[in-house]
Amino acid sequence: MNTDKNNSLYPLLFKPVLKDYIWGGRALADLGRDLPPEGVIAESWEIAAHDDGTTAVSNGIFTNHPLTAVQAELGERLIGTRSAWAAERGKFPLLIKILDANRPLSVQVHPNDEYALAHEGNELGKSEMWVVLHADDDARVILGVKAGTTKAMFKEGIENGRLEPHLHYLPVKTGDHICVPAGSLHAIMGGLLIAEIQQNSNTTYRVYDWNRMGHDGKPRPLHVERALDVINFEQVEPAICPPSPIAEADGVRRALLCRTPYFVTERVEMEAGAVFNGRCDGSTFEIWGTITGEAVVQDERGNEVELTAVAFTLLPAALGNFTVRTTEKTTLLRTYVE
Repeated sequence: MNTDKNNSLYPLLFKPVLKDYIWGGRALADLGRDLPPEGVIAESWEIAAHDDGTTAVSNGIFTNHPLTAVQAELGERLIGTRSAWAAERGKFPLLIKILDANRPLSVQVHPNDEYALAHEGNELGKSEMWVVLHADDDARVILGVKAGTTKAMFKEGIENGRLEPHLHYLPVKTGDHICVPAGSLHAIMGGLLIAEIQQNSNTTYRVYDWNRMGHDGKPRPLHVERALDVINFEQVEPAICPPSPIAEADGVRRALLCRTPYFVTERVEMEAGAVFNGRCDGSTFEIWGTITGEAVVQDERGNEVELTAVAFTLLPAALGNFTVRTTEKTTLLRTYVE
């Protein structure tokens, strides 16, 4: 692919990749996702460059090119100098999803980078975060273990089919966010629609799957031994942390949601008519997404994209100056590498 460098940097939109895991539903159609006529859809991969699913660009000169090809063409101009390690491993750093948890996900854990490299080839570890787009009245998640739980007790609970006493449940509501570092025992329960920002990995170690069958009529595999290797049993009954204010001016209010070694995510609340001025200076890409309302993202060359909730755009690291404008009250997510 040979592109004009003057025209190859602009806000990128993508065609989602849909996943039909057994715990999904039909709610993603309400967000404008084009679902098949029948069956359940669990995940919409919004920005992805993974062997299990890669999104293709839907606007501009890169239309129909997969994100992997765009990264191969632009290199650090796309991902930035802070993500040079990702280029060395042939990876895009992050993966953005929307999840329709119509039924509970499995009780599971994700490894860190060191463990993934040792046991999963060139796969990354998986730290992630969730933003609750919708929650039923009784919605909850599992995060961490109950006080007093040890690895031996947890293993015995798996063997005896009595894991419940060791699982820590958290009630959640629309607008909540949950940070889920690698090693966190967790499960998203039913009645939740969630935006997920994560490392670019699809490695999951299940310890319990509610005794249900997969699409093939057989139990889905469990990964008890590896899960026990990586569960952080010191993560005891964690609470949901409130957003941490960053700045507020001219109708723009920013708050920190999660800071990890792999990404930082902010919530940006903007009043109607507000403008956010930013700059991609070559150090990091930025991903912006609307979770309520709508916004227009424009670069300094006049290229612009409209984001109607829920939608995401990827801003290349070398994009230069950009603005985010709103015509109504809007809440956005902003993610970058620190």
